[in-house]
Amino acid sequence: MITSPIIPVWLMGIICIILIILKSKNIKTFIRQLVIVILLFMINLRIMLPSKDAKVLETNLDVFFVIDNTISMVAEDYNKDEPRIDGVLADCEYIVEELAGSNFSVITFSNEAKVQTPPTKDSDMTIAALKGMRIIDPLYAKGSSMNVVIEELENSLQRISEKEGRNSIVFFISDGEITNEDKLQSFAGAKKYIADGAVLGYGTEEGGKMKAKDIFTEEEEYLEDNTVMTYPYPKAISKIDEGNLKQIADDMGIKYIHMTKQSDVKSKVEQIRNDAIENLGDSNKKFYNDIYFIFVIPLLGMLIYEMISYKKKL
Repeated sequence: MITSPIIPVWLMGIICIILIILKSKNIKTFIRQLVIVILLFMINLRIMLPSKDAKVLETNLDVFFVIDNTISMVAEDYNKDEPRIDGVLADCEYIVEELAGSNFSVITFSNEAKVQTPPTKDSDMTIAALKGMRIIDPLYAKGSSMNVVIEELENSLQRISEKEGRNSIVFFISDGEITNEDKLQSFAGAKKYIADGAVLGYGTEEGGKMKAKDIFTEEEEYLEDNTVMTYPYPKAISKIDEGNLKQIADDMGIKYIHMTKQSDVKSKVEQIRNDAIENLGDSNKKFYNDIYFIFVIPLLGMLIYEMISYKKKL
């Protein structure tokens, strides 16, 4: 669903408020007036729903998923006790579906940054790449750092910026945790290429335990914190670092969103989609059907009733 207001929403809101203020003393008449005002507001929104051909709608968006796939992303504190990476995959799939017609690219980072898919309009390929993404094996992990992806992200954005009329959208996805000796570097170099997006933070302040396959038994076991001087070792806990994530969001000039459920990103995705549709020509809008007539019919009925009532009073 998208909206394409006939006049600005804020202006229509003022008009509706004025009409409500000029209320009738008769409660029944006032209720009818209120219904008319609401119907006028809904008609002005010009709500549009995708048609059967909406799948072929093309936008001018290049959407980049920059995903942390270090071991901390399996910590079980998303939506109470689910692995963070499960939430990431579901949320990314939702974004792909909502922004269908865009170009999508998946970049992952752990020990190094890797482009899993170059920009493509093939949503199925993108979702397959997301589902095929693997968390790095603890045996090979060198600690978490987000600095490793800066150069690849900037290069990818720069390449796509050479195409005219395109807008790059970045969803940077991580728990923000740095577990090696690195100090967070600036992502500001990417800002000039980014039209919109968000840094999506996964995890909680309390943190969560991380489960991984044992290399010898092939069974999944919770990782232990062997940095402490006690035995048996306690379970390792990963906690979100929102300070780092907010800094990255500020550097890139996009919003930070703490992800606790999928709906947290809904308004941002809808805003990006609506902006993209507004920037398209009428030839692309044909893939959406106006539903204003649903509100016009009862509005006409109410106005006819008001006209008849007014004539009776004369």
